[in-house]
Amino acid sequence: QVQLVESGGGLVQAGGSLRLSCAASGSIFRINAMGWYRQAPGKQRELVAAITSGGSTNYVESVKGRFTISRDNAKNTVYLQMNSLKPEDTAVYYCNMVIVAVGNSWGQGTQVTVSS
Repeated sequence: QVQLVESGGGLVQAGGSLRLSCAASGSIFRINAMGWYRQAPGKQRELVAAITSGGSTNYVESVKGRFTISRDNAKNTVYLQMNSLKPEDTAVYYCNMVIVAVGNSWGQGTQVTVSS
């Protein structure tokens, strides 16, 4: 059984920064892609950033230049550094990992609130 635990959300003023972390534990052989999604009230969940096992990254257009995704394979952890935060970044952020022999796994979600 695999568990993903997120941390780092909170309340921040516009222009501020937050760093999200998501650590996977349990029986893990290898993790392929890792990513961060978000869901704002009344909106669909969207992919914010993703990183492959080889380190290639992609971002939704609205966060390019402000957010950075990274991973530590030794710790089975993915990070999302969020700078220059805007009120429209307010959402519940979920980490996602594609784990070999396990499949798609999700974190419990962490609230990010950006005040104007």
